[in-house]
Amino acid sequence: MTTIKQSDFQSFAEFYPYYLQEHGNPTCRRLHFFGTLGVLAILAGVIFTGKLAGLIMLPIVGYGFAWVGHFFFEKNRPATFKHPWYSLAGDFVMFKDILTGRISW
Repeated sequence: MTTIKQSDFQSFAEFYPYYLQEHGNPTCRRLHFFGTLGVLAILAGVIFTGKLAGLIMLPIVGYGFAWVGHFFFEKNRPATFKHPWYSLAGDFVMFKDILTGRISW
């Protein structure tokens, strides 16, 4: 397996293979999946109820699950620290890729 080094990526297409490399541990991927699912559930709840206070839970749930996966299972630093927007997009693309079977559960 070729190791992709973190650098200044010019596009999300360049970043996503690095992102997947940093999520090789199945438990880490699952925690990301549940964190993203939680974020989507919170957003749906806010839209349904109109209670905007629920939005405060978005980063807690999203980052909480992901960072547990990185610090305790993957044993690396989340890409969020250097590439926050690409990393956020990566969370949702990986969520979709797990749902569609492109990436193993």
